[in-house]
Amino acid sequence: MTEVTGKVDFKVGDDTYQTWYEIVGDLTSGAHPLIVLHGGPGMSHEYMTPLAEIHNKCNIPVVFYDQIGIGKSFFEGVADKPKEFWTVDLFVGELDNLVTHLGVQNGFALLGHSWGGMLGAHYATHRYPVGLKHLVITSGAPSMALWEQSTHQLLNALPADVRETIERHEKEGTTDSPEYEKMVGIFVEKHVCKSPWPKVMETSFAAMMQHPTVYHTMAGPSEFTITGTLKSWSCLDQIHTITAPTLLTNGVMDEAQDVCVSPFFQKIPHVKWAQFSQRHAPFLEEEDQARYFQVVADFLTYA
Repeated sequence: MTEVTGKVDFKVGDDTYQTWYEIVGDLTSGAHPLIVLHGGPGMSHEYMTPLAEIHNKCNIPVVFYDQIGIGKSFFEGVADKPKEFWTVDLFVGELDNLVTHLGVQNGFALLGHSWGGMLGAHYATHRYPVGLKHLVITSGAPSMALWEQSTHQLLNALPADVRETIERHEKEGTTDSPEYEKMVGIFVEKHVCKSPWPKVMETSFAAMMQHPTVYHTMAGPSEFTITGTLKSWSCLDQIHTITAPTLLTNGVMDEAQDVCVSPFFQKIPHVKWAQFSQRHAPFLEEEDQARYFQVVADFLTYA
């Protein structure tokens, strides 16, 4: 299995940043590559690397990359950037730049997880890329309002003491307290990823904790109440324009509940929805992993 890493310059205004990427497989093989969009915003790519199995199953090249500001695309001065810098359009432009650099603009697929699914949907509905052959949205949402609705629905189902503690700390602005983190850990265990976490998940989360600027600026300190620049984000009114065959996935216990996923299913013309038994990251869950890889591989190969 061939693995190649590199960096591509990404110009924003008068400044130039670098996007780190890794290619698993051969871009000259003739198969349309799968570009993987990690979540967060501000998680690094490592937790998505089990998706290299897609290459093993059907010889499709898989491209991972770190979005600027995190992981191997971190740059000095991240924390000094004004909040206006961190927009969805910034990351759409970065993705466009990567696609062009790799020379795959005439044929590629996207797989986005969580925030990455939102980025993929926004890219498809605002750039109308003619080369986008398949789109996979795993545990994403077409608006942050629906994301909040989903997480609050799950928050309200938690034991009263857990819910009340979370709500109290968010109201008082003490989301950095150990008590708050302990209660949120109960939510994460039930709806995001069970413990012990896979090493790749630990690596990505540690990267976000080391450099939290992107997540805190765009989302805020809470999974439940979005206060950052993504607060009003929505592409709900544009998703009917997605022309690429689209695969939607979520889990029964996922923080991205059906309220997030169903508008995609209702509005995208060519769409399939597969639901898995566990949480937010089926590619990390032993109960769902094999089926998830097979569903994605079949979709990319036959849809």
